[in-house]
Amino acid sequence: MSDHVTIIPVFNEAATIGGLVERAALHGPVIVVDDGSWDGSDETAAAAGAVILRTGGRLGKGAALRLGFAGALARTAERVVTLDGDGQHDPDDIPRLLAASEPEPDALVIGGRLSGGGSLMEPARLHALRVAGFFIDWLTGQHVADTQSGFRVYPRELLERVSPRGGGFVFETEVLVRAAAAGYAIREVSLSSLPPASRPSRFRPFRDGVALTGYLVVQGLRRWARDAGLVARALVRPFTAARRRPRHAELARFTAPYRHNPGAFASALGVFTLNRIAETWRRWWSDPRARVMRRAALASAMLPVLGLAAAVQSALALRRLGVDLVAPLVRSAYSQERLARVATTREPGARRSGQGETRA
Repeated sequence: MSDHVTIIPVFNEAATIGGLVERAALHGPVIVVDDGSWDGSDETAAAAGAVILRTGGRLGKGAALRLGFAGALARTAERVVTLDGDGQHDPDDIPRLLAASEPEPDALVIGGRLSGGGSLMEPARLHALRVAGFFIDWLTGQHVADTQSGFRVYPRELLERVSPRGGGFVFETEVLVRAAAAGYAIREVSLSSLPPASRPSRFRPFRDGVALTGYLVVQGLRRWARDAGLVARALVRPFTAARRRPRHAELARFTAPYRHNPGAFASALGVFTLNRIAETWRRWWSDPRARVMRRAALASAMLPVLGLAAAVQSALALRRLGVDLVAPLVRSAYSQERLARVATTREPGARRSGQGETRA
């Protein structure tokens, strides 16, 4: 008997949902959550073998997923697979995602669509995905290239403990942030890219884009507040008794040979002080946390520049002339790979960043 249930939220997907259900059902039970369709999506899905749940109106993807999760947990599923109903995810990849979750049954597993560089996506959507992915990686402390993919495996414990409140397309982003905050690992499996859905994306650039941006801004401000506290503690730490007493003892030993020569003593005192200040700032500058702060600060500062470049490029139709102002900015300021390297790089012999110790 299967330990998982597959959930497919749909809104007017009659053209694709039947085939998706039939293929997904080869691997286990399927629940289709109908979010107010009027094209017979629910009937098509039921005929293909899915259990049908209905939101009772057009409530959005987040509400549909919450209803589906409740239905799957009521059926005692240990894992819940989600995929979209427009055909952009291949149900034949379900076994690969499930296999990836077996070594870490508590991890959230994501099927990434960017193994080929995201070449099948429209450039504007790909750039937005990478910018959002940068800030999500920064917030979660985990590297996931395709943070917006809806093809996922959720462990039961995560769904029972983490309850996102956001709706629409914010829901899946909030899941990542809350899961990481609760200590869950996030893993990504690269999958083959499928052609984009034949119908227009359900993502509404203004409404959904503003909602997602607003969520990331609020979470970013909270992260900056935590980082500010970290910096304040680092600045105060050298003046605590635990640091001051051994430093003074070391200073006394260093200057002892010069105590009968005021000029030499003053010089030794200055050399010791400057050396310790330089060493402290060098360690702080190279600390992974400081490196991450600098990259996040640069990315935040570049957002107005990125917006201006996108507006100019669109207004002047520069892409038709082979000019792309946005791609270089995204590659340089919002590289998730660079952020991941910065977060894990430290000098030989340095302590792990989580321990947070720096001499002063």
